[in-house]
Amino acid sequence: MVIDANKCCGSGECVKACPEKALSVVNGVAVLDESKCDYDGICIPACPYSAIIFEDTEPGGCGF
Repeated sequence: MVIDANKCCGSGECVKACPEKALSVVNGVAVLDESKCDYDGICIPACPYSAIIFEDTEPGGCGF
């Protein structure tokens, strides 16, 4: 998961959507705690600014 700080307006919608409580807003920008994140992507559509994307950097599947 990658959060684009330039797009994030700190609305907190992603924080509300995350069942793992892996997101928080710090100084007006969403921050991801990777140790809590299960990478299910629930936060992606919750962001009204499209500031969160799933970046698959592992080879395999469709990203090989």
